[in-house]
Amino acid sequence: MTTSLADVLGGMSTEQFLLEYWQKKPLLIRQAFPDFESPLSPDELAGLSLEEEIESRIVLEHGEQPWELRRGPFAEDDFKTLPERDWTLLVQAVDQFVPEVGELLRAFDFLPSWRLDDVMVSYATPGGSVGPHYDNYDVFLLQGHGRRRWKVGQFCSNDTSMLDHADLRILADFDQRDEWVLEPGDMLYLPPGLAHHGIAEDECMTYSIGFRAPAHQDILAHFTDFLGQYLSDQDRYSDADMAPPTDAAAIDDAAVERLRETILGLVDDRAAMAVWFGRFMTEPKYPELVQPQPIETGELLEAIQDGHALVRNPSSRLAYRLENTDDLILFASGEHCLLTASLLPLAQLICNEDYLDPEALLAWQQDEDGWMLIEQLFAKGDLLLEEDDG
Repeated sequence: MTTSLADVLGGMSTEQFLLEYWQKKPLLIRQAFPDFESPLSPDELAGLSLEEEIESRIVLEHGEQPWELRRGPFAEDDFKTLPERDWTLLVQAVDQFVPEVGELLRAFDFLPSWRLDDVMVSYATPGGSVGPHYDNYDVFLLQGHGRRRWKVGQFCSNDTSMLDHADLRILADFDQRDEWVLEPGDMLYLPPGLAHHGIAEDECMTYSIGFRAPAHQDILAHFTDFLGQYLSDQDRYSDADMAPPTDAAAIDDAAVERLRETILGLVDDRAAMAVWFGRFMTEPKYPELVQPQPIETGELLEAIQDGHALVRNPSSRLAYRLENTDDLILFASGEHCLLTASLLPLAQLICNEDYLDPEALLAWQQDEDGWMLIEQLFAKGDLLLEEDDG
């Protein structure tokens, strides 16, 4: 499954896309993936929804109540009771379980890889939909099989009216502005907050490539928790040289300003923020799938010398930051390590490639720090032996 940047963006340059469309307005790209053939069949997608460790949902427009939501894992008999039309199966993070779906993400390397979230795959019967809604993140909607009609509406916010529904965020009012029918290989980009409504014209499958966009409340809460690990309980609020209060019960402006300066001083640490952000944005969606691997001294080297490649664990997330000319920080599944900048080529190889060729790895055998890094990433489960990637 190969495609070029020219296809993915419809001949548009990355610069033009980022300037005119990214987080601003929708973009329809006909044949972004020319002659696209879905790497999954509907039956295979349904099979994934039977697995305990995979998130899945079914939305029925006309169920026990309007827009009924059912959560997986499902059993085979669950599908036998479904109506002939007007329902949708959605399976989350399929890229982490089906390598051919994971390959789709390579086509989006014109955007930061640490912003990518996952590939959700949906199957819908004729008329199937999840209702008019909006997402708080960017998404590319790639049509994989059949045809789906996409209606695009207004930009929404927290004040937008929603239906009274316990499980689904469905818009109470949808102000349609445009619509298109997508066929296999066509793709629609939608910025955050844009109302959209997808309806299956016939039996169809859609691949949704979503991007991580942490909420401000999560950013603030997680960052302050991270900083708190390094603060002593001896560090306290202080008010030396304060003026006599005009009223002992009043919290005056001077007290608030002292507190404000204290907080700003704590969070105004660029280095700490960079470390926290790298860890936060590489936290795996399913941490239980990134598990330590026992390894004996020399065992990994022997396997690679025998011609075994290493592959990235599909559930791990990797990124790096060049802090200065001497220091490099590698982030791996929510953790980080400080390295010498001389290891930048190795960090780039590990972060950008899913398949690590034995020759490329053995080139670092004589570099003590470089080889130790490879062993550590293997031991913690971010890298796997090719034969173990299943």
